[in-house]
Amino acid sequence: MVQEQEEDQIREVAMDLDDAIESRNIEQIVSFFADDCEIELMGVTLSGKDGARKWLEWLFETLVEIKLEPVIIMVDGNAFFEEFILIGTLPNGKTVKSKQSEVLIYENYKIKSLRLYFDRLDFADVVAEGIISRRIVKTLIARSLRGLL
Repeated sequence: MVQEQEEDQIREVAMDLDDAIESRNIEQIVSFFADDCEIELMGVTLSGKDGARKWLEWLFETLVEIKLEPVIIMVDGNAFFEEFILIGTLPNGKTVKSKQSEVLIYENYKIKSLRLYFDRLDFADVVAEGIISRRIVKTLIARSLRGLL
């Protein structure tokens, strides 16, 4: 049975999730998700708590330190929307700064659906190694902005 959810409580649970992500506690983070949750990012859909663990293992392997800075937060019924800045440290010590957005759908104060949106080029520019890779990334960034600047 789905219980009525308070928007303030959803906001609080979502902020607790951000804190848990910054502390890198996988089991605590997984506890925020429903058993039958779905996570969508970069064209990939992961299902259930095993999918949540897979996403978190990938995230924490990619970034050894994470700081999340909220920009805009909105709650409407069971939907939580956040635009935020992710500041992360890669294993090689480089820092990435990425503006991202997420939509969380809650059911009984558990995440039923997480959709995460960000520009992969934010990371490509930082992880590109070697002159050829860096040149390719710079070309992609320049071409993606053609006509805007």
